[in-house]
Amino acid sequence: MKKPLHPATIAAHAAGALDPQSGGVVPALQPSTTFLRDESYALVRPDNIYSRDNSDNMRQAEAVIRALENAQDTLLFPSGMAAIAAVFRALPNRASAIVQSGIYWGTTAWVRDFCARREITLIEAPAADLIPTCQAHPADLVLIETPSNPWLLTVDIAAVKQATKGILLVDGTAATPVLTRALDHGADIVMHSATKAINGHSDVLAGVLSTAAPERDVWQAIKADRKMAGAILGPFEAWLLTRAMRTLPLRVERMSQNALALAQHLMAHDAVEDVFYPGLPHHQGHDIALRQMQGGFGSLLSVLVKGGRADALRVTGKLELFLRATSLGGVESLVEHRHTIEPHTGIPENLIRVSTGIEHIDDLIADWDQALA
Repeated sequence: MKKPLHPATIAAHAAGALDPQSGGVVPALQPSTTFLRDESYALVRPDNIYSRDNSDNMRQAEAVIRALENAQDTLLFPSGMAAIAAVFRALPNRASAIVQSGIYWGTTAWVRDFCARREITLIEAPAADLIPTCQAHPADLVLIETPSNPWLLTVDIAAVKQATKGILLVDGTAATPVLTRALDHGADIVMHSATKAINGHSDVLAGVLSTAAPERDVWQAIKADRKMAGAILGPFEAWLLTRAMRTLPLRVERMSQNALALAQHLMAHDAVEDVFYPGLPHHQGHDIALRQMQGGFGSLLSVLVKGGRADALRVTGKLELFLRATSLGGVESLVEHRHTIEPHTGIPENLIRVSTGIEHIDDLIADWDQALA
């Protein structure tokens, strides 16, 4: 069809992925690591040499994400951190980078260590100070995360891009390309931990980068580095990812509806001090989220229960449907006491991070009510 397709249609059809050999409406899984040459030693398929570089299954998964992101090129990696690392490795020694503070701790810890080893000047700035920081300190790379994890702060992508001449890398994991297409707002590269909602079934580890300008030197450097280092997703994981993305818009829609309803309910609860969620009018960045997120505000929220560490742990211990596990974006609801995991990051001891799944909202609310009682 010449008419642009909606994300739900792109996802349901896996961007047209089929199995031409069998005629199957589901793409085949091809696990081979090496590929045939003919009698004259020419490759039977010039694009398939050795699976350390690429595979049909990975190309299919990349095609779905590329269409959902409105991107010109997409690269899958074995994890979200591998994707972020690929961008930073493209920076020369003694470059400069600005990174939003209060984002996923794994990113912050790795970036600090990498920049120190490569003599890269690193400036960390809170979400509210990103624009003046970018204006005052020209940087080669700016990394933002919106909404942020676990504070759920929303950053104006277009405004940050206008404030910097460097490469703008956006971690859009919590939003997914269904709710925010960061490239349309001015990002140079958008990254997702595809382990989270893009896969959504807690059974694939993956990361992804997409760009609207694949001709740029930085993208070509990232692409070459991935090829030579073999930092790719295996065929089976790519096949699972393609399968999962067929329901991505449906899952995101349901999870966003559940998260908003739960956030509103908990905000009015006597045992709750505050709720961090972009969909709540009082939350910092709500006005930006209204402009930048289409169709919902995501599945992730953070809850401050009244009291301290013991009170938060009591609540997480009593929850029955919300499983106590690290991660987010899956069909099952999860909770995590972040201070137990990251006591050194300034996370309040009474903060509970919540990943809302696709269960019935009445059951989710009832579970929190009994846990808070």
